[in-house]
Amino acid sequence: MKHTLSQTQMLQELEPVVAENLNRHLSVAKEWFPHEYVPWSDGRNYDGILNGDAWTPADSPMSDVARSALIVNLLTEDNLPSYHHEIASLFGRDAAWGEWVHRWTAEEGRHAIAIRDYLLTSRAVDPVQLEQLRMDHMSIGYTAQHPDDMLRSLAYVSFQELATRVSHRNTGKITGDPVADQLLARVATDENLHMIFYRNLLQAALELAPNQVMPAIRDVVKTFQMPGTDIAGFQRKAVEMAIAGVYDIRQHRDDVVAPVLRFWGVFDIEGLDAEGEAARTELAEVMAELETQAARFEDRRDALKARLAARNK
Repeated sequence: MKHTLSQTQMLQELEPVVAENLNRHLSVAKEWFPHEYVPWSDGRNYDGILNGDAWTPADSPMSDVARSALIVNLLTEDNLPSYHHEIASLFGRDAAWGEWVHRWTAEEGRHAIAIRDYLLTSRAVDPVQLEQLRMDHMSIGYTAQHPDDMLRSLAYVSFQELATRVSHRNTGKITGDPVADQLLARVATDENLHMIFYRNLLQAALELAPNQVMPAIRDVVKTFQMPGTDIAGFQRKAVEMAIAGVYDIRQHRDDVVAPVLRFWGVFDIEGLDAEGEAARTELAEVMAELETQAARFEDRRDALKARLAARNK
């Protein structure tokens, strides 16, 4: 009979790994302050009770796609209360697991603070629309794609934190603003450290129970979606961001999924049972399909850019 670890057993087995990686994280994470990344002297009052100036698109030279990317990134960060609820419910609030949950939440909380302060001070976005979008998005809340499933949740956040890092970093680059670029590079550094934490935990789980973990990895790669997919107009914004190079399927495959799978060594593990081997075979097929989709996207994107270049001559 195949022996599998229950979720409670897995949490207990991984507790020393959590403690070790929490200590590692605390030793390398650098303290930073959101207010240092905001150009406060550029700000001025908006219309309303302070009788300032109403926002207009002319207030900022930022491109529409950069503005959209910043809004999507910020709204995604805004749902932190729901994310905290999900991971606290799954991992618990005791011992090393609980310490990590609260530390992660505190670090993530800086991201929305800094990005919103930057956007409002630089007048890069319509403040009324931004607040309406925030209310709408947070009123929906967030439900994990793999609720009550620790292994799939660990696999998901290993990819998602890296995907968020890529999105923030590339958003900074397309803003054309050195201040925004520096801020989002700082946020991306946090996301990378969070990815390393989760990636290391799943690596330990993979060593404990490879036949349980392999199907979890396969399922997450097959169904992966970013946490902001229910933002109003997300699909249109996602296409614009992909064409602009913020986050596209080529980056998803080559810069997010493939490096994490390579770190875990999923295609080198020996001794898998039939279920584990079947999951790995399907995972390889999913990666091949992602390659096909990425190549197709690149062809369409290049054709679109060629048409636009010809039209602008």
